[in-house]
Amino acid sequence: MNIYDQLDFLDFAVVGLYLVVLVGLGAWFSLRNKRGDDENYFLAGNSLSWKSIGFNMWGTNVGPSMLIANASIGYTTGIVAGNFSWYAFIFIFLLAVVFAPRYLGARVQTLPEFMGKRFGNSTQNILAWYTIVTILLSWLSLTLFAGGILIQQILNLPMWLSVIVLLLIAAFFTLAGGLKTIVYTNVIQMVLLIVVSVILMWVGLDRVGGFNQLVSDTPSNYWNLFLPSDDANYPWVAILLGYPIMGVWFWCTDQSMVQSVLGAKSVKEGQLGANFTAWLKIIDVPLFILPGIMCFVLFPALENPDAAYMTMVTELFPTGMKGLVMAVLIAALVSTIDSSLNALSTVFTMDVYVKKFQPKASQKKIVKVGHIVTVVGAIISIFITLAIDSIKGLNLFDVFQSVLGFIAPPMSVVFLFGVLWKKATARAANSILVFGTLFSLTVGILYLWVFPNDPESAVKIWPHFLLLSFFIFVILALAIVVISLLDKRSEPFKSTLDFSGLTKVAPKVKVLWAVLFMVMIVLYIYFNGH
Repeated sequence: MNIYDQLDFLDFAVVGLYLVVLVGLGAWFSLRNKRGDDENYFLAGNSLSWKSIGFNMWGTNVGPSMLIANASIGYTTGIVAGNFSWYAFIFIFLLAVVFAPRYLGARVQTLPEFMGKRFGNSTQNILAWYTIVTILLSWLSLTLFAGGILIQQILNLPMWLSVIVLLLIAAFFTLAGGLKTIVYTNVIQMVLLIVVSVILMWVGLDRVGGFNQLVSDTPSNYWNLFLPSDDANYPWVAILLGYPIMGVWFWCTDQSMVQSVLGAKSVKEGQLGANFTAWLKIIDVPLFILPGIMCFVLFPALENPDAAYMTMVTELFPTGMKGLVMAVLIAALVSTIDSSLNALSTVFTMDVYVKKFQPKASQKKIVKVGHIVTVVGAIISIFITLAIDSIKGLNLFDVFQSVLGFIAPPMSVVFLFGVLWKKATARAANSILVFGTLFSLTVGILYLWVFPNDPESAVKIWPHFLLLSFFIFVILALAIVVISLLDKRSEPFKSTLDFSGLTKVAPKVKVLWAVLFMVMIVLYIYFNGH
Protein backbone atom coordinates (compact mmCIF):
# COMPACT_ATOMS: atom_id res chain seq x y z
CA MET A 1 0.00 0.00 0.00
CA ASN A 2 1.69 3.19 -1.20
CA ILE A 3 0.52 6.18 0.87
CA TYR A 4 1.88 8.61 -1.73
CA ASP A 5 -0.59 7.24 -4.27
CA GLN A 6 -3.51 7.80 -1.86
CA LEU A 7 -3.02 11.59 -1.81
CA ASP A 8 -4.59 14.12 -4.16
CA PHE A 9 -3.55 17.61 -5.25
CA LEU A 10 -5.97 19.09 -2.68
CA ASP A 11 -4.11 17.31 0.15
CA PHE A 12 -0.77 18.78 -0.90
CA ALA A 13 -2.40 22.21 -1.33
CA VAL A 14 -3.77 22.04 2.22
CA VAL A 15 -0.30 21.14 3.53
CA GLY A 16 1.31 24.07 1.73
CA LEU A 17 -1.42 26.55 2.76
CA TYR A 18 -1.31 25.41 6.40
CA LEU A 19 2.48 25.86 6.63
CA VAL A 20 2.35 29.31 5.01
CA VAL A 21 -0.42 30.49 7.36
CA LEU A 22 1.41 29.03 10.36
CA VAL A 23 4.66 30.81 9.50
CA GLY A 24 2.75 34.04 8.85
CA LEU A 25 1.06 33.85 12.24
CA GLY A 26 4.36 33.13 13.93
CA ALA A 27 6.03 36.10 12.23
CA TRP A 28 3.13 38.36 13.22
CA PHE A 29 3.27 37.23 16.85
CA SER A 30 7.04 37.66 16.82
CA LEU A 31 6.82 41.29 15.62
CA ARG A 32 3.97 42.07 17.99
CA ASN A 33 5.80 40.76 21.05
CA LYS A 34 9.35 41.70 20.12
CA ARG A 35 9.97 44.17 22.93
CA GLY A 36 10.84 43.17 26.47
CA ASP A 37 9.97 39.51 26.10
CA ASP A 38 13.39 37.85 26.06
CA GLU A 39 13.75 37.40 29.81
CA ASN A 40 10.23 36.13 30.33
CA TYR A 41 10.71 33.64 27.50
CA PHE A 42 13.46 31.84 29.40
CA LEU A 43 12.28 32.34 32.96
CA ALA A 44 8.48 32.53 32.47
CA GLY A 45 8.63 34.81 35.53
CA ASN A 46 7.87 31.74 37.68
CA SER A 47 4.25 32.32 36.72
CA LEU A 48 3.11 28.97 35.31
CA SER A 49 -0.12 27.49 36.69
CA TRP A 50 -0.82 23.78 37.05
CA LYS A 51 -2.83 23.76 33.80
CA SER A 52 0.02 25.30 31.79
CA ILE A 53 2.55 22.93 33.35
CA GLY A 54 0.43 19.86 32.65
CA PHE A 55 -0.28 20.71 29.02
CA ASN A 56 3.33 21.78 28.36
CA MET A 57 4.83 18.59 29.80
CA TRP A 58 2.33 16.37 28.03
CA GLY A 59 2.71 18.28 24.76
CA THR A 60 6.50 18.01 24.93
CA ASN A 61 6.24 14.27 25.46
CA VAL A 62 3.44 13.48 23.00
CA GLY A 63 4.57 14.74 19.60
CA PRO A 64 3.95 13.37 16.12
CA SER A 65 7.04 11.16 16.29
CA MET A 66 5.72 9.28 19.33
CA LEU A 67 2.25 9.20 17.76
CA ILE A 68 3.58 7.37 14.70
CA ALA A 69 5.72 5.09 16.91
CA ASN A 70 2.81 4.25 19.25
CA ALA A 71 0.54 3.31 16.36
CA SER A 72 3.34 1.13 14.98
CA ILE A 73 3.85 -0.82 18.21
CA GLY A 74 0.07 -1.07 18.71
CA TYR A 75 -0.15 -2.72 15.28
CA THR A 76 2.48 -5.36 16.12
CA THR A 77 2.03 -6.06 19.84
CA GLY A 78 -1.17 -4.43 21.08
CA ILE A 79 -1.63 -2.50 24.28
CA VAL A 80 1.61 -3.59 25.99
CA ALA A 81 3.28 -0.36 24.81
CA GLY A 82 0.78 1.45 27.01
CA ASN A 83 3.18 0.76 29.87
CA PHE A 84 5.41 3.53 28.53
CA SER A 85 2.50 5.93 29.12
CA TRP A 86 0.72 4.48 32.14
CA TYR A 87 3.71 3.17 34.14
CA ALA A 88 5.08 6.73 33.90
CA PHE A 89 2.70 7.96 36.62
CA ILE A 90 5.02 6.57 39.30
CA PHE A 91 7.97 8.63 38.05
CA ILE A 92 5.88 11.75 37.48
CA PHE A 93 4.84 11.30 41.12
CA LEU A 94 8.53 11.05 42.03
CA LEU A 95 9.13 14.34 40.21
CA ALA A 96 6.24 15.97 42.08
CA VAL A 97 7.06 14.93 45.65
CA VAL A 98 10.84 14.36 45.62
CA PHE A 99 12.52 16.39 42.90
CA ALA A 100 10.22 19.40 42.31
CA PRO A 101 10.39 20.75 45.88
CA ARG A 102 14.19 20.53 45.76
CA TYR A 103 14.50 22.10 42.31
CA LEU A 104 12.17 24.99 43.17
CA GLY A 105 13.71 25.41 46.62
CA ALA A 106 17.13 25.80 45.02
CA ARG A 107 15.77 28.55 42.69
CA VAL A 108 17.57 27.23 39.62
CA GLN A 109 16.84 27.76 35.94
CA THR A 110 18.47 24.58 34.66
CA LEU A 111 19.20 21.12 36.00
CA PRO A 112 22.96 21.41 35.29
CA GLU A 113 22.84 24.50 37.55
CA PHE A 114 21.12 22.45 40.27
CA MET A 115 23.76 19.73 40.12
CA GLY A 116 26.43 22.43 40.08
CA LYS A 117 25.14 23.58 43.45
CA ARG A 118 25.23 19.98 44.66
CA PHE A 119 28.62 18.87 43.32
CA GLY A 120 30.42 21.95 41.93
CA ASN A 121 31.25 23.67 38.63
CA SER A 122 32.93 20.61 37.13
CA THR A 123 29.69 18.63 37.35
CA GLN A 124 27.74 21.51 35.87
CA ASN A 125 30.18 21.71 32.94
CA ILE A 126 30.00 17.97 32.30
CA LEU A 127 26.21 18.05 32.45
CA ALA A 128 26.17 20.81 29.84
CA TRP A 129 28.00 18.50 27.41
CA TYR A 130 25.77 15.60 28.45
CA THR A 131 22.75 17.77 27.62
CA ILE A 132 24.22 18.53 24.19
CA VAL A 133 24.65 14.82 23.45
CA THR A 134 21.16 14.09 24.76
CA ILE A 135 19.59 16.78 22.57
CA LEU A 136 21.45 15.46 19.51
CA LEU A 137 20.38 11.87 20.16
CA SER A 138 17.03 11.83 21.92
CA TRP A 139 15.35 15.01 20.73
CA LEU A 140 16.86 16.06 17.40
CA SER A 141 17.95 12.86 15.64
CA LEU A 142 15.05 10.66 16.77
CA THR A 143 12.57 13.37 15.78
CA LEU A 144 14.29 13.73 12.41
CA PHE A 145 14.17 9.95 12.01
CA ALA A 146 10.43 9.80 12.67
CA GLY A 147 9.91 12.87 10.52
CA GLY A 148 11.97 11.30 7.76
CA ILE A 149 9.69 8.27 7.82
CA LEU A 150 6.67 10.57 7.58
CA ILE A 151 8.11 12.54 4.64
CA GLN A 152 9.10 9.24 2.98
CA GLN A 153 5.48 8.09 3.21
CA ILE A 154 4.04 11.38 1.97
CA LEU A 155 6.49 12.40 -0.79
CA ASN A 156 8.02 8.99 -1.61
CA LEU A 157 11.58 10.25 -0.99
CA PRO A 158 14.65 8.39 0.37
CA MET A 159 15.47 8.90 4.08
CA TRP A 160 18.47 11.20 3.56
CA LEU A 161 16.51 13.55 1.31
CA SER A 162 13.49 13.44 3.64
CA VAL A 163 15.68 14.54 6.56
CA ILE A 164 17.20 17.40 4.56
CA VAL A 165 13.71 18.53 3.49
CA LEU A 166 12.62 18.64 7.14
CA LEU A 167 15.69 20.64 8.15
CA LEU A 168 15.13 23.09 5.30
CA ILE A 169 11.50 23.58 6.36
CA ALA A 170 12.71 24.13 9.95
CA ALA A 171 15.18 26.75 8.70
CA PHE A 172 12.38 28.44 6.76
CA PHE A 173 10.28 28.60 9.94
CA THR A 174 13.21 30.13 11.82
CA LEU A 175 13.88 32.78 9.18
CA ALA A 176 10.22 33.69 8.75
CA GLY A 177 9.02 33.69 12.32
CA GLY A 178 11.91 32.72 14.55
CA LEU A 179 11.40 31.10 17.92
CA LYS A 180 8.07 32.89 18.36
CA THR A 181 6.65 30.68 15.64
CA ILE A 182 7.25 27.71 17.89
CA VAL A 183 6.07 29.39 21.08
CA TYR A 184 2.75 30.65 19.70
CA THR A 185 1.87 27.69 17.48
CA ASN A 186 2.61 24.71 19.74
CA VAL A 187 -0.75 25.02 21.47
CA ILE A 188 -2.49 25.02 18.06
CA GLN A 189 -0.52 21.90 17.07
CA MET A 190 -1.45 19.94 20.19
CA VAL A 191 -5.15 20.88 20.08
CA LEU A 192 -5.39 19.90 16.41
CA LEU A 193 -3.41 16.72 17.08
CA ILE A 194 -5.85 15.70 19.82
CA VAL A 195 -8.89 16.55 17.68
CA VAL A 196 -7.52 14.60 14.73
CA SER A 197 -6.69 11.59 16.93
CA VAL A 198 -10.15 11.59 18.53
CA ILE A 199 -11.80 11.70 15.09
CA LEU A 200 -9.53 8.93 13.82
CA MET A 201 -10.32 6.75 16.86
CA TRP A 202 -14.06 7.37 16.42
CA VAL A 203 -14.08 6.63 12.69
CA GLY A 204 -11.82 3.60 13.17
CA LEU A 205 -14.03 2.07 15.86
CA ASP A 206 -17.08 2.61 13.68
CA ARG A 207 -15.35 0.86 10.75
CA VAL A 208 -14.26 -2.07 12.96
CA GLY A 209 -17.72 -2.46 14.49
CA GLY A 210 -17.14 -1.16 18.00
CA PHE A 211 -14.71 -1.85 20.82
CA ASN A 212 -16.06 -5.31 21.65
CA GLN A 213 -15.69 -6.37 18.03
CA LEU A 214 -12.14 -4.98 18.00
CA VAL A 215 -11.26 -7.10 21.04
CA SER A 216 -12.73 -10.25 19.49
CA ASP A 217 -10.88 -9.68 16.18
CA THR A 218 -7.43 -9.40 17.80
CA PRO A 219 -5.26 -11.92 19.68
CA SER A 220 -6.05 -12.02 23.41
CA ASN A 221 -2.50 -11.02 24.33
CA TYR A 222 -3.05 -7.71 22.52
CA TRP A 223 -5.00 -6.56 25.58
CA ASN A 224 -2.51 -7.49 28.30
CA LEU A 225 -0.18 -4.86 29.77
CA PHE A 226 2.07 -7.56 31.22
CA LEU A 227 3.15 -10.33 28.86
CA PRO A 228 4.85 -13.61 29.88
CA SER A 229 8.52 -13.54 30.89
CA ASP A 230 9.46 -15.48 27.74
CA ASP A 231 7.70 -13.04 25.38
CA ALA A 232 10.06 -12.00 22.58
CA ASN A 233 8.90 -8.38 22.39
CA TYR A 234 8.07 -7.04 25.87
CA PRO A 235 8.37 -9.55 28.73
CA TRP A 236 6.92 -8.20 31.98
CA VAL A 237 10.27 -8.50 33.79
CA ALA A 238 11.97 -6.20 31.27
CA ILE A 239 9.23 -3.57 31.60
CA LEU A 240 9.06 -3.78 35.40
CA LEU A 241 12.84 -3.45 35.88
CA GLY A 242 13.93 -1.51 32.80
CA TYR A 243 11.35 1.22 32.34
CA PRO A 244 12.01 2.85 35.76
CA ILE A 245 15.57 3.72 34.63
CA MET A 246 14.18 5.53 31.61
CA GLY A 247 11.29 6.95 33.65
CA VAL A 248 13.51 8.60 36.27
CA TRP A 249 15.75 10.16 33.61
CA PHE A 250 12.96 11.32 31.30
CA TRP A 251 10.43 12.63 33.83
CA CYS A 252 12.71 13.77 36.67
CA THR A 253 16.06 14.86 35.19
CA ASP A 254 15.57 15.84 31.53
CA GLN A 255 15.67 19.62 31.12
CA SER A 256 13.07 19.68 28.33
CA MET A 257 10.51 17.83 30.46
CA VAL A 258 11.21 19.49 33.83
CA GLN A 259 11.44 23.05 32.45
CA SER A 260 7.70 23.65 32.94
CA VAL A 261 7.89 22.68 36.62
CA LEU A 262 10.88 24.99 37.14
CA GLY A 263 8.68 27.88 35.99
CA ALA A 264 5.84 27.08 38.43
CA LYS A 265 4.25 29.79 40.59
CA SER A 266 4.83 27.61 43.66
CA VAL A 267 5.74 24.09 44.69
CA LYS A 268 2.03 23.27 45.01
CA GLU A 269 1.31 24.45 41.44
CA GLY A 270 4.27 22.39 40.20
CA GLN A 271 3.00 19.29 41.99
CA LEU A 272 -0.55 19.80 40.71
CA GLY A 273 0.82 20.34 37.19
CA ALA A 274 2.76 17.08 37.36
CA ASN A 275 -0.39 15.34 38.57
CA PHE A 276 -2.34 16.78 35.62
CA THR A 277 0.34 15.47 33.27
CA ALA A 278 -0.05 11.98 34.73
CA TRP A 279 -3.83 12.13 34.16
CA LEU A 280 -3.27 13.26 30.57
CA LYS A 281 -0.93 10.31 29.99
CA ILE A 282 -3.92 7.99 30.44
CA ILE A 283 -5.43 9.16 27.12
CA ASP A 284 -2.22 8.26 25.23
CA VAL A 285 -3.43 4.67 24.89
CA PRO A 286 -6.88 5.28 23.32
CA LEU A 287 -5.69 8.19 21.17
CA PHE A 288 -2.32 6.92 19.93
CA ILE A 289 -2.01 3.14 20.43
CA LEU A 290 -5.60 2.12 19.66
CA PRO A 291 -5.42 3.36 16.02
CA GLY A 292 -2.51 0.94 15.48
CA ILE A 293 -4.56 -1.96 16.85
CA MET A 294 -7.52 -0.99 14.65
CA CYS A 295 -5.17 -0.82 11.67
CA PHE A 296 -4.10 -4.41 12.44
CA VAL A 297 -7.74 -5.51 12.11
CA LEU A 298 -8.59 -3.40 9.06
CA PHE A 299 -5.29 -3.77 7.16
CA PRO A 300 -3.60 -6.97 8.44
CA ALA A 301 -1.27 -7.30 5.43
CA LEU A 302 0.59 -4.03 6.05
CA GLU A 303 4.23 -4.48 5.03
CA ASN A 304 5.62 -1.76 7.30
CA PRO A 305 3.96 -1.30 10.74
CA ASP A 306 5.50 2.19 10.97
CA ALA A 307 2.97 3.20 8.29
CA ALA A 308 0.00 2.17 10.47
CA TYR A 309 -1.04 5.68 11.51
CA MET A 310 -0.76 7.20 8.04
CA THR A 311 -2.55 4.19 6.54
CA MET A 312 -5.52 4.80 8.84
CA VAL A 313 -5.50 8.49 7.88
CA THR A 314 -5.30 7.94 4.12
CA GLU A 315 -7.83 5.09 4.06
CA LEU A 316 -10.46 6.48 6.47
CA PHE A 317 -10.28 10.25 5.95
CA PRO A 318 -11.60 12.12 2.90
CA THR A 319 -9.45 14.22 0.56
CA GLY A 320 -8.45 17.50 2.15
CA MET A 321 -8.74 16.10 5.68
CA LYS A 322 -5.76 13.89 4.87
CA GLY A 323 -3.78 16.99 3.94
CA LEU A 324 -4.76 18.74 7.19
CA VAL A 325 -3.55 15.78 9.26
CA MET A 326 -0.22 15.68 7.45
CA ALA A 327 0.18 19.45 7.75
CA VAL A 328 -0.33 19.26 11.53
CA LEU A 329 2.16 16.40 11.83
CA ILE A 330 4.82 18.11 9.70
CA ALA A 331 4.43 21.49 11.41
CA ALA A 332 4.62 19.93 14.88
CA LEU A 333 7.69 17.93 13.84
CA VAL A 334 9.34 21.08 12.53
CA SER A 335 8.55 22.87 15.80
CA THR A 336 10.27 20.09 17.75
CA ILE A 337 13.28 20.19 15.42
CA ASP A 338 13.48 23.98 15.72
CA SER A 339 13.25 23.79 19.51
CA SER A 340 15.95 21.13 19.61
CA LEU A 341 18.32 23.15 17.42
CA ASN A 342 17.67 26.23 19.53
CA ALA A 343 18.28 24.34 22.79
CA LEU A 344 21.48 22.83 21.38
CA SER A 345 22.72 26.25 20.29
CA THR A 346 21.82 27.86 23.64
CA VAL A 347 23.49 25.22 25.82
CA PHE A 348 26.70 25.15 23.81
CA THR A 349 26.95 28.91 23.34
CA MET A 350 26.13 29.95 26.93
CA ASP A 351 27.32 27.00 29.04
CA VAL A 352 30.41 26.07 27.04
CA TYR A 353 31.59 28.90 24.76
CA VAL A 354 30.79 31.93 26.94
CA LYS A 355 31.40 30.35 30.33
CA LYS A 356 34.58 28.45 29.50
CA PHE A 357 36.24 30.29 26.61
CA GLN A 358 34.89 33.81 26.01
CA PRO A 359 33.12 35.20 29.12
CA LYS A 360 33.44 38.75 27.73
CA ALA A 361 32.21 37.96 24.22
CA SER A 362 30.01 40.60 22.60
CA GLN A 363 26.35 39.90 21.91
CA LYS A 364 27.08 39.94 18.17
CA LYS A 365 29.79 37.31 18.61
CA ILE A 366 27.52 35.17 20.79
CA VAL A 367 24.76 35.24 18.18
CA LYS A 368 27.24 34.36 15.43
CA VAL A 369 28.53 31.36 17.41
CA GLY A 370 24.94 30.31 18.03
CA HIS A 371 24.22 30.34 14.29
CA ILE A 372 27.35 28.29 13.58
CA VAL A 373 26.40 25.73 16.26
CA THR A 374 22.91 25.47 14.78
CA VAL A 375 24.30 24.64 11.34
CA VAL A 376 26.90 22.19 12.70
CA GLY A 377 24.28 20.54 14.93
CA ALA A 378 21.96 20.12 11.96
CA ILE A 379 24.72 18.48 9.89
CA ILE A 380 25.73 16.13 12.72
CA SER A 381 22.10 15.18 13.29
CA ILE A 382 21.75 14.13 9.63
CA PHE A 383 24.52 11.53 10.04
CA ILE A 384 23.12 10.30 13.39
CA THR A 385 19.67 10.00 11.83
CA LEU A 386 21.02 7.95 8.92
CA ALA A 387 22.85 5.73 11.43
CA ILE A 388 19.58 5.19 13.30
CA ASP A 389 17.89 4.36 9.99
CA SER A 390 20.45 1.57 9.47
CA ILE A 391 19.36 -0.26 12.66
CA LYS A 392 17.93 -3.62 11.67
CA GLY A 393 15.31 -5.78 13.35
CA LEU A 394 13.56 -3.02 15.34
CA ASN A 395 10.46 -1.01 14.54
CA LEU A 396 10.21 2.74 15.13
CA PHE A 397 8.92 2.43 18.70
CA ASP A 398 11.69 0.00 19.71
CA VAL A 399 14.32 2.25 18.12
CA PHE A 400 13.05 5.18 20.19
CA GLN A 401 12.94 3.29 23.46
CA SER A 402 16.25 1.44 22.99
CA VAL A 403 18.19 4.64 22.21
CA LEU A 404 16.63 6.35 25.25
CA GLY A 405 17.35 3.25 27.34
CA PHE A 406 21.10 3.63 26.77
CA ILE A 407 21.09 7.38 27.45
CA ALA A 408 19.17 7.14 30.72
CA PRO A 409 21.27 5.13 33.25
CA PRO A 410 24.07 7.66 34.01
CA MET A 411 21.69 10.56 34.59
CA SER A 412 19.30 8.46 36.67
CA VAL A 413 22.15 7.31 38.90
CA VAL A 414 23.71 10.76 39.39
CA PHE A 415 20.42 12.53 40.17
CA LEU A 416 19.00 9.81 42.42
CA PHE A 417 22.17 9.53 44.48
CA GLY A 418 22.88 13.25 44.32
CA VAL A 419 19.46 14.09 45.75
CA LEU A 420 18.86 11.15 48.09
CA TRP A 421 22.37 10.25 49.38
CA LYS A 422 24.43 12.92 51.15
CA LYS A 423 27.65 10.91 50.93
CA ALA A 424 27.76 10.95 47.12
CA THR A 425 30.83 12.94 46.05
CA ALA A 426 31.61 15.14 43.07
CA ARG A 427 34.37 12.80 41.90
CA ALA A 428 31.93 9.89 41.91
CA ALA A 429 29.23 11.87 40.09
CA ASN A 430 31.68 13.13 37.46
CA SER A 431 33.08 9.63 36.95
CA ILE A 432 29.59 8.29 36.27
CA LEU A 433 28.74 11.16 33.93
CA VAL A 434 31.94 10.71 31.91
CA PHE A 435 32.95 7.05 32.08
CA GLY A 436 29.49 5.72 32.87
CA THR A 437 28.09 7.49 29.82
CA LEU A 438 30.88 6.13 27.60
CA PHE A 439 30.21 2.64 28.96
CA SER A 440 26.43 2.90 28.47
CA LEU A 441 26.67 4.34 24.94
CA THR A 442 29.30 1.76 23.96
CA VAL A 443 26.98 -1.06 25.03
CA GLY A 444 24.21 0.65 23.06
CA ILE A 445 26.34 0.90 19.92
CA LEU A 446 27.33 -2.76 20.21
CA TYR A 447 23.70 -3.76 20.77
CA LEU A 448 22.21 -1.69 17.94
CA TRP A 449 24.88 -1.69 15.23
CA VAL A 450 27.95 -3.88 15.78
CA PHE A 451 26.50 -7.16 17.10
CA PRO A 452 22.71 -6.80 16.79
CA ASN A 453 20.41 -9.70 17.59
CA ASP A 454 19.32 -11.58 14.50
CA PRO A 455 15.53 -11.13 14.34
CA GLU A 456 15.23 -14.40 12.41
CA SER A 457 17.20 -16.44 14.96
CA ALA A 458 15.73 -18.01 18.08
CA VAL A 459 19.08 -17.59 19.88
CA LYS A 460 19.68 -14.02 21.05
CA ILE A 461 23.13 -12.57 21.83
CA TRP A 462 21.67 -9.84 24.02
CA PRO A 463 18.92 -9.70 26.62
CA HIS A 464 16.03 -7.28 26.07
CA PHE A 465 17.23 -3.66 25.79
CA LEU A 466 15.18 -2.68 28.84
CA LEU A 467 16.97 -5.34 30.89
CA LEU A 468 20.30 -4.08 29.52
CA SER A 469 19.37 -0.59 30.69
CA PHE A 470 18.59 -1.98 34.15
CA PHE A 471 21.87 -3.92 34.34
CA ILE A 472 23.86 -0.81 33.33
CA PHE A 473 22.03 1.18 36.01
CA VAL A 474 22.92 -1.39 38.69
CA ILE A 475 26.60 -1.37 37.66
CA LEU A 476 26.77 2.43 37.70
CA ALA A 477 24.89 2.62 41.01
CA LEU A 478 27.42 0.28 42.61
CA ALA A 479 30.21 2.34 41.05
CA ILE A 480 28.99 5.67 42.48
CA VAL A 481 28.70 4.13 45.95
CA VAL A 482 32.18 2.55 45.84
CA ILE A 483 33.87 5.66 44.41
CA SER A 484 32.13 7.91 46.97
CA LEU A 485 33.17 5.72 49.90
CA LEU A 486 36.77 5.50 48.65
CA ASP A 487 36.98 9.24 47.92
CA LYS A 488 39.09 10.55 50.81
CA ARG A 489 39.88 14.05 49.60
CA SER A 490 40.64 16.37 52.48
CA GLU A 491 38.42 19.21 51.21
CA PRO A 492 35.36 17.81 49.49
CA PHE A 493 32.98 20.20 47.76
CA LYS A 494 30.41 21.59 50.17
CA SER A 495 26.94 21.55 48.68
CA THR A 496 25.08 24.86 48.76
CA LEU A 497 21.75 23.06 48.70
CA ASP A 498 19.64 22.92 51.85
CA PHE A 499 16.78 20.42 51.86
CA SER A 500 15.84 20.92 55.52
CA GLY A 501 12.98 23.37 54.91
CA LEU A 502 11.17 21.66 52.04
CA THR A 503 7.55 22.63 51.43
CA LYS A 504 5.14 19.99 52.72
CA VAL A 505 2.80 18.29 50.30
CA ALA A 506 -0.59 20.05 50.33
CA PRO A 507 -3.72 17.98 51.21
CA LYS A 508 -5.25 18.64 47.77
CA VAL A 509 -2.11 17.28 46.10
CA LYS A 510 -2.21 14.16 48.29
CA VAL A 511 -5.86 13.48 47.46
CA LEU A 512 -5.40 13.88 43.69
CA TRP A 513 -2.38 11.59 43.65
CA ALA A 514 -4.18 9.01 45.81
CA VAL A 515 -7.13 8.98 43.38
CA LEU A 516 -4.78 8.64 40.41
CA PHE A 517 -2.99 5.70 42.04
CA MET A 518 -6.33 3.92 42.53
CA VAL A 519 -7.38 4.57 38.91
CA MET A 520 -4.07 3.22 37.60
CA ILE A 521 -4.34 0.09 39.76
CA VAL A 522 -7.83 -0.56 38.35
CA LEU A 523 -6.57 -0.08 34.77
CA TYR A 524 -3.68 -2.49 35.30
CA ILE A 525 -5.96 -5.11 36.84
CA TYR A 526 -8.49 -4.79 34.01
CA PHE A 527 -5.91 -5.01 31.23
CA ASN A 528 -4.25 -8.09 32.67
CA GLY A 529 -7.33 -10.24 32.89
CA HIS A 530 -7.52 -11.32 29.25
